[in-house]
Amino acid sequence: MISRREFLISGAAVAVGGLALPAFAADRFQPVVARLRRFVDDGELPFASIRIARHGQVLAEAHIPGVEAIGPDSLYRIYSMTKPVVAAGIVLLVQDGKLALEDPVATFVPEFADLNVVADSLDRLEPARPMTVAQLLTHTCGLANSWGDARIAPLYREAGLTAAAWMYDPDIGGLAGFARRLAAQPLEFQPGSNWIYGYGLDIAGLIIERISGERLGDFLRRRFFDPLGMDSTGFVVPEGQADRFAGLYTAGDGGIEAVANGSERSPLMRPFADAGSGGLVSTLEDYGRFADMLANGSARHGVRVMDEASVRMLTTPYGPQEALMPALLRFGSYAPGSVGQALGGITRIDDRSGPGSAGEYAWGGAAGTGFWATPGLGLSVTVMTQLMPVAAAPARDVLRPMIYAALASGAG
Repeated sequence: MISRREFLISGAAVAVGGLALPAFAADRFQPVVARLRRFVDDGELPFASIRIARHGQVLAEAHIPGVEAIGPDSLYRIYSMTKPVVAAGIVLLVQDGKLALEDPVATFVPEFADLNVVADSLDRLEPARPMTVAQLLTHTCGLANSWGDARIAPLYREAGLTAAAWMYDPDIGGLAGFARRLAAQPLEFQPGSNWIYGYGLDIAGLIIERISGERLGDFLRRRFFDPLGMDSTGFVVPEGQADRFAGLYTAGDGGIEAVANGSERSPLMRPFADAGSGGLVSTLEDYGRFADMLANGSARHGVRVMDEASVRMLTTPYGPQEALMPALLRFGSYAPGSVGQALGGITRIDDRSGPGSAGEYAWGGAAGTGFWATPGLGLSVTVMTQLMPVAAAPARDVLRPMIYAALASGAG
């Protein structure tokens, strides 16, 4: 039985495909919540929460406890769901006339003026072509990550550039020091020639800092978090609020186990750098408000933080797609022809998830968090949990067609 605390439904009138519909019945999303609950009850997720909204009005919200209690105030590590926020920050600077997406990165990060790229092996390097700001946001810049099978990943680890850890190392020297160390390593490929998940959004964060004169977190708070009422979102868990911070878990042969190697507590410490690739913590409601803003063309409840054209720029596939598509499809196990690479996230380009799903802008985080915003429907969906790896229990992929089906069912 789903309690009122675990499942909240509003009675807002909605529209699908331009057709005004009557108020949602409370049972319309119960199959969605029940399926998410089953992930928890079957031990596939430690706990889970979901928020479904239309035109900024919350239609369904559920907080499903499991190995620990969670609720509306719970704070989650959103990891790579930081990327769309930082990409939106770059787009704001484009809107402000401070830069263009095709500007060379070296214009703002001179450390990147003379990069090298791996040719056929690490023993053979060649000069890199200029890297653009857009390539940082589309994972086509040639910067990799410290994990994975990139040829340069071991070099990153040797240089202390370890994912989710470098920002807490005082010896790195903050974002500027991070950029210097990255620049000393070769790129995995020539910018624009391929796709690899990497540190591009961290360098985008440095560009924001250098143009705005503010620390990344302060810029995002001023331009997004404060106007949208995202009071609990930031690069550190607020002092004295550790009790709100959800635990971190891994999926193994023995089932779900708590992470207890110290990394799970890192966000309780203030980092030396705000990491644009994955440093934010947030709540279900906070991130849902950001998703609402994207779903509704730049405004939420009358508060506009971007131009509509800027949201379209962010959420539309950007630039040539052919060269990057094979690697992107492998990375996300996407069906051919189903997605395009947008800025900081992917955009679905057909309706295979359900009527109205084309145009959906989405991304997720390493601990199973995820969101999507579908501007054509004004729909936003946010899912939170804390289980690594992200592929252990693909709740979002299971729930997505169910949610679109629930929306479409209102037409009858």
